[in-house]
Amino acid sequence: MSHDVIVVGGSYAGMAAALQLLRARRRVLVIDAGQRRNRAAAASHGFLGHDGRDPAWIANVARSQLERYPTLTWIEGAAVAASGARDEFAVETSDGADHRGRRLLLALGVSDTLPDVPGLAERWGRSVFHCPYCHGYELDRGDIGVVATGPMSVHQAKLLPEWGRVTLFANGVLDLDPQTEEALSGRGVAIERASIARIEGHADVVLADGRRLGFAGLFTASRNAPSSDLADRLGCELMDTPMGTQIRTNEAKETTIAGVFACGDAARVPHSVSLAVGDGAWAGAQVHQSLVFPPAA
Repeated sequence: MSHDVIVVGGSYAGMAAALQLLRARRRVLVIDAGQRRNRAAAASHGFLGHDGRDPAWIANVARSQLERYPTLTWIEGAAVAASGARDEFAVETSDGADHRGRRLLLALGVSDTLPDVPGLAERWGRSVFHCPYCHGYELDRGDIGVVATGPMSVHQAKLLPEWGRVTLFANGVLDLDPQTEEALSGRGVAIERASIARIEGHADVVLADGRRLGFAGLFTASRNAPSSDLADRLGCELMDTPMGTQIRTNEAKETTIAGVFACGDAARVPHSVSLAVGDGAWAGAQVHQSLVFPPAA
């Protein structure tokens, strides 16, 4: 069976895109490996109409709504290979099946590279976060720690005093010049230069010198990259951002390969559920229009 559009990735951006296409009565295949980026989080915040909801609940309701449309096909599995050109794409799934489609939409999501600090990864999404707009309010103006990863951590530390008293842990990766230190001090940010030994308890930072500092929550600027190399293998151009690597797209969310589109965290910064949904909705409409109108000469 040939589909109008194959969407690789069935999280928020992929489903938002698929919804636009299904409502245009297009045949849509969604291939989803079931690895939502926020699967460790207990609540999603900042998404209008769903503030404080379990992110799994939001995803499950969205999928149930998509499944009301008869032109949807949903496959639970990983897309392991993709090839072809505009109007003639092929995607292979982990079960060895081959799927054909006229357009390909990559809603791959991203992987997060976290600081190599014992105990930090286990708390990711629970008491260690990346987005203050998503998680800052719930810290109730408590003490906040920022575990540095690079220059973006300075930006993060300057922003976070809106939500509580902030300590920036340079942790051997930041060499702060006097001007930057002054700017941080002006925002009330304390700077801690001792190395971090580990994270314990809810969000306790144990330093190499033995001190233990407790926080309501910790933030860190993870480095991102698309969670699959499908875009790279298709020949899509990637680009560097302050947060990592993403798929380059134009205003219509089309990549540098004709007929291949991308949306969501793998194709934009910054990241949140609401931004992913908006990006996906726009991408879905643009993919549909590419099926209706011939490409510009």
